[in-house]
Amino acid sequence: MFVKICGITSEEDALLAVAMGADALGFVFAPSTRQVSSTLVADIVKRLPAEILTVGVFRDEAPKRVVDIAHSTGLHGVQLHGHESPADSRWVRERVRFLIQGFAAGDPTLRRAAQHGADAVLVDAPTPGSGEVFDWSLTEDVPDGSRLIIAGGLTPDNVASGIARVRPWGVDVSTGVEESPGRKDPRKLRTFIAAARAAGAEYQGYEGEDVEPYDWQEEE
Repeated sequence: MFVKICGITSEEDALLAVAMGADALGFVFAPSTRQVSSTLVADIVKRLPAEILTVGVFRDEAPKRVVDIAHSTGLHGVQLHGHESPADSRWVRERVRFLIQGFAAGDPTLRRAAQHGADAVLVDAPTPGSGEVFDWSLTEDVPDGSRLIIAGGLTPDNVASGIARVRPWGVDVSTGVEESPGRKDPRKLRTFIAAARAAGAEYQGYEGEDVEPYDWQEEE
């Protein structure tokens, strides 16, 4: 089970999430209470283990600026979480090692997510970062064969239920493991990651019958 901790705003929280077993860290460049600067992210990324996937989160940003920031900060990948066209998403993916395409639950374009050429498709609540849980049945619109990541209102208490219901490739959390906006809670982090791992181990083939396991480090 792939676990991404998003909304990282400090080196302390980044290292804490890594120590707790996170696979990926997300840094928000879009307008948000958790928005961070390129300078801060570059400093944090340099101190992380190479195997940790680092992702910049953008919303309706110019593709060239997305790629420029990813390269200048040393990020491995990006998450596009706005109204990007499939062409813009594919252009970005040609220039970064990993792309997550985000969609709001209920977005009718989710059925055409494969057109974006992303490595994973993330489905979030209609208001990202709100901590709200959406109707998990809406993930059924994700095209077959996609690496699905669920987000939106996940907590240590409900992540196992979400995994059992949706059987995603991965989970993404921010608000649900915070003690205050932008500041992670060590106990919640530990409990969330442990619960996600345990739930993923409860059944076999959580990637889906037609979704192969993926190692982003194998990308050139």
